[in-house]
Amino acid sequence: MAPPHLLVCPFPSSGHLIPILDLTDRLLRRGVTITVVVAPRQRPFLDRLHSTYPSSAFRSLVFPIPPISFPASPSGLVVLIQAIRDSHGPAIASWFESEPGSSRPVAIISDFFMGWTLDLARLLGIPRIVFSPSGAFALSVELSLFTKRPKNPSPEDDEAIVRFDDLPGKPSYPWCQLHKIFREYTAGNTELAFHCDGIAADRDSWGMVVNTFAELENPYIDHMKNKIYGLDRVWAVGPLLPPEDDSEELASRGGSSSVPPQQVLGWLDNQKQNSVVYVCFGSRLFLSNEQRAAAGTALEQSGVNFIWCDRHPEGKGPDILLGFEDRVAGRGLVIRGWAPQVMILRHPAVGAFLTHCGWNSVLEGISSGVVMLTWPMGSDQFTDAKLLVDELGVGIRACEGETAVPDPDLLSQVLAESVKEGRPERGRAEKLKEAAAAAVGDGGSSFRDLDDFVRKLSELQNVA
Repeated sequence: MAPPHLLVCPFPSSGHLIPILDLTDRLLRRGVTITVVVAPRQRPFLDRLHSTYPSSAFRSLVFPIPPISFPASPSGLVVLIQAIRDSHGPAIASWFESEPGSSRPVAIISDFFMGWTLDLARLLGIPRIVFSPSGAFALSVELSLFTKRPKNPSPEDDEAIVRFDDLPGKPSYPWCQLHKIFREYTAGNTELAFHCDGIAADRDSWGMVVNTFAELENPYIDHMKNKIYGLDRVWAVGPLLPPEDDSEELASRGGSSSVPPQQVLGWLDNQKQNSVVYVCFGSRLFLSNEQRAAAGTALEQSGVNFIWCDRHPEGKGPDILLGFEDRVAGRGLVIRGWAPQVMILRHPAVGAFLTHCGWNSVLEGISSGVVMLTWPMGSDQFTDAKLLVDELGVGIRACEGETAVPDPDLLSQVLAESVKEGRPERGRAEKLKEAAAAAVGDGGSSFRDLDDFVRKLSELQNVA
């Protein structure tokens, strides 16, 4: 029989798009036929797949999204999702109907922000599978939060504790660390209802593929199997990262580096093993000038060797780091713009990673065996930081909060301690690195889960 055909619907943000395309690559290697739906701006992300696989195996549908006026509030996310739904939904349905019956997709897999695709899948008569670019712990918290909708136990206190007694370990968080979308919308607000409907659609979908691995988050993977989807409908297939020998992908992953990758590698080659701290806060966050000044002072005082991916939006005030690079010349490399993060983290000279704890960064750090210095700022990052520090023991708290300005003296101590020999976090990080590699290797837990997922798609193909 023909291989199963899967329709992939990413969310158009690099942190969501990159891992689902990594999943697409692995499915293509296993013989699954893939069609990916993107907007024109995301089309270049598919170039590598188009050049690697024949059109009989991999196709893309490029549908525009109408111009959007984003409100200055979290509801901008709602506006974007609704625009994608209203423009892509009918276009996908029309394309599906035009396909010969034998070559139509047997299922849709879509990002967890794309809950509307459940209704589309039902219209087309095929299952919808959720793809989570977040980890199982954070996802469990989000599903509980938007389903149970807890209230602030002390409305005048943003530090009031909210407990999740329905989750493994019964985690708790200050109210201010819960998802901003949830906190800022009041009861009866249509945007909150939209997000809750999306979460409900995720829970009602046929199954879920998660970018994690059993050895990292087994209690939460089991929770999702036992309490939400069923034992055979959750697949942990991560970490979804480029292979070690793919130097081109490592250097260009997510975008072009603002510093030539060979220059970065040359600098790292001259540093001692585990002596470098890599500093980066993801693709969407910008530190304020006060935060940048504090971080710069801490790096300068710490005496550590470092690479700092410093993203400073033009027109947002003076560059307060003028003169900084001269003062740290020889032991500090500042990259202004996009950096080849995976390539940097995998270099043996890098021993620690100061991060906002976005899940892609977490997996990249864990897979590289570095000590994680946590500075969560929002979304699922507080949960990720709790996992790294309190449960896995591979992280050290550096700061917390989107607007928090760290004490430079304290941060400099954390930076200096992180690269010292004999840190217990380093030993645990090395073991997790080995576990991550084993999970995606032949016969590993993620390898087996991906094989099982392909078998389930083939069963759907046989039914069709």
